[in-house]
Amino acid sequence: VQLQASGGGLVQAGDSLRLSCAASGFTFSRYHMGWFRQTPGNEREFVAASTRDSYATYYADSVKGRSTISRDYAKNTGILQMDSLKPEDTAIYYCAATNKAFSAPQLGVRAPESFAYWGQGTLVTVSS
Repeated sequence: VQLQASGGGLVQAGDSLRLSCAASGFTFSRYHMGWFRQTPGNEREFVAASTRDSYATYYADSVKGRSTISRDYAKNTGILQMDSLKPEDTAIYYCAATNKAFSAPQLGVRAPESFAYWGQGTLVTVSS
């Protein structure tokens, strides 16, 4: 199982970024997918998630309305489109995957420990 995140960079406040997560070594459509972010000295925090069939998507309040998670099943790629970026969005962004069955996915996907597989992270820096 391999997840490869890309698309980070240095942008100005108000700009957009499109993060990608290339998945390989597993059946992409059978896994839920999530995005998390982390800053130095802080816990990894939930950003967004998509159920395995994209039936449902979930967002942290901090990015809701500014971000869109999607999946390209033909390319086994997860995407996080981030718009109207703010300096507080600066972090390393990680994509993650899990085939765990959630009784309450709206809660389960927000916990990093729910995800078994992680990408290496891509740095997003937003200047003011």
